[in-house]
Amino acid sequence: MYAYNYQVTTSCVVVGASGYAGGELLSLLAGHPAFSAPIACAGEKAGQLLTDVHPRLIGVSAYEGVRFESTDLSHMSNADVVFIALPHGQSASLSANILSSVPRSIKIVDLGADFRLGSSTAWARYYGGEHAGSWTYGLPELPGARDRIARSDRIANPGCYPTAVALALWPAHAAGVIDATDISVVAASGTTGAGRKATEALLASTVMGSMSAYKVGGLHQHTPEMEQTIAGVGSGQVRIGFTPYLAPMPRGIIATCTARTGASLGELDAIYQRAYANEYFVTVLPTGQSPQTSSVTGTNATHIQVTLDEHTGRLVVVSVIDNLGKGAAGQAVQNANLMCGFPETTGLELTGGGA
Repeated sequence: MYAYNYQVTTSCVVVGASGYAGGELLSLLAGHPAFSAPIACAGEKAGQLLTDVHPRLIGVSAYEGVRFESTDLSHMSNADVVFIALPHGQSASLSANILSSVPRSIKIVDLGADFRLGSSTAWARYYGGEHAGSWTYGLPELPGARDRIARSDRIANPGCYPTAVALALWPAHAAGVIDATDISVVAASGTTGAGRKATEALLASTVMGSMSAYKVGGLHQHTPEMEQTIAGVGSGQVRIGFTPYLAPMPRGIIATCTARTGASLGELDAIYQRAYANEYFVTVLPTGQSPQTSSVTGTNATHIQVTLDEHTGRLVVVSVIDNLGKGAAGQAVQNANLMCGFPETTGLELTGGGA
């Protein structure tokens, strides 16, 4: 696909390395044959040992005795790739400072939402504040996306819910076999999807043994990203009714996506088989085999089941991903691989530690 040389070390920095996605990036990059062990920046935790915040890194030689650095531009001056894993709204100003201060080309993968949306109106409605613009959207499995990513130095890494939903629905919309103005999505995420900041809603005593919906009624900030992404591969308007749930598990997303269709199950299955025939990280499961979040835990994989509700005439696609893998850090590494000319599977797992 692209020329590569693992003998040439690519240096990188992870900003926001103390968060869940940042910790996942540190873990993936430690085992990557082409990237060096990254400089880990974390504002509030600067000076603390990486292994105190991320115990899973204990025993990883590259991180023994290593402490978090401050989020200082000097750490990025010699980097080839910068991964930004900050809360939404914080990446834009940092990226502007990097691009104005570092006197050479540098590749940036932003795991936040700051550069995902093309519409300033949608940004103002769902996030508020000034719209920073948009970068190349980093979902490689979309038609034509790989070439765009490989040519780019700035990547907006997709959100976790939008990744699961877009992979579930784009083939049907691109084929023109669904009513895209009547899409319904019900999805559940593990608690790491809400970030590391402690809140009462994320206490174990609140979450364990219970499920709850949140941001009901079209208020979730990922709704416009889903609509924008799916609309980009077909024609006509896309409208999604989205109901997210918080599930009593640390990581994982399961999304059930439905839309009216006049196609038969055989036609729908053929569409999805063609769309993902050569995709390493997406598996269309056989009829009757249900996706499970545990099957993709710790991986960059997506499992999809396609079926038809003949009673209502609706396509039903169930997809599962690891919100920290394909939904965040795994996809960020996949994008960085493409940007740097490495095989996009480099350093990424297809099988994980699920039961």
